[in-house]
Amino acid sequence: MTAVVSPDGVSPGATRSGGVSPDHAPGYRAGRTLPLRIEAMRQLRRRRTLVIGGVLAAMPFVILAAFQIGGTPGRTDRTTFIELATASGPNFATTMLFMGTGFLLVIPVALFCGDTVASEASWSSLRYLLAAPVPRARLLARKFAVGLAFSAAAVVLLPAIGLLVGTAAYGWGDLKLPAGVSLPAGEALPRLAIAVAFVLLSEVVIATLAFWLSTATDAPLGAVGGAVFASIVTGVLDAVTALGDLREWLPAHWQYAWADALQPQLEWGGMIQGVSLSLSYAAVLLALAFRGFARKDVVS
Repeated sequence: MTAVVSPDGVSPGATRSGGVSPDHAPGYRAGRTLPLRIEAMRQLRRRRTLVIGGVLAAMPFVILAAFQIGGTPGRTDRTTFIELATASGPNFATTMLFMGTGFLLVIPVALFCGDTVASEASWSSLRYLLAAPVPRARLLARKFAVGLAFSAAAVVLLPAIGLLVGTAAYGWGDLKLPAGVSLPAGEALPRLAIAVAFVLLSEVVIATLAFWLSTATDAPLGAVGGAVFASIVTGVLDAVTALGDLREWLPAHWQYAWADALQPQLEWGGMIQGVSLSLSYAAVLLALAFRGFARKDVVS
């Protein structure tokens, strides 16, 4: 027989058999259940975490090898960050951030936040967590916080390793910009930090979408794949110029606004709009996740 955990996190048979409700059990404290440290260690030890971390750490070396084999990136009519990748360490880090924006960094964010609840359901361990009993809202808050923390680590890891690898290969120097000017190295680092922070905040909408799907399905691949697919679709729609100003309502429209942080004169307008849109969508999706999971009959 499959055990069903009611929305309050208590197995129905627990109170009908004459037991004491966990909310009043001696020594029970809801605030002590599922500590962040325990959840973080559980997620850190998972194979997919190690694989994602290894792939992101290896990417700068792969790109460096490609440049070493193929030579300096060729010039085109319009200079890009990729063509300036070999100019200095900060340029190489910027190139890694440019390559990661839009798809490469979407995958770990969707994975860390979309796999977290659905995987417990697929392992048939979710009902036991709730019967511990861990309050549903606390379980979601803990899992989302850990998933978001791992996502942040993934977003920071790629340009950070890129900076180290690029500095070792091409030296420390000014950040050359596609516009033909340069930022002093000392000024480039804070600007890069702003750019990375923007990328992270713009990915929060993907994180919450994946998390919402994770609470609605028992298939981790469905939650992760759904978030990645949505990211791809919004990117395709943003390329449809016939949509006009409607594209500004798409998170993908602002995903490269971080480049404004690397201009000679720092521009905040595009980044503020992008972050505001991302956090607005994220608030709605997170509310849907908590509301839906609070009413869900957990049978797995």
